[in-house]
Amino acid sequence: MRELDHGCPNCEEEQTFYRAAATHLHLGLKTKWYCPECGYGFVRIDGDIDSSAA
Repeated sequence: MRELDHGCPNCEEEQTFYRAAATHLHLGLKTKWYCPECGYGFVRIDGDIDSSAA
């Protein structure tokens, strides 16, 4: 998956985020996502841990 629809706090609407990087950790797959409109980014680990909720 290279695209993800997700709410962007900077744009204040749903945006299509693009995968910037991905690597495997002992916790699972760590994926960095970014919004091409404003540059906001967040990290997800195995889909369970999401830094955008912080």
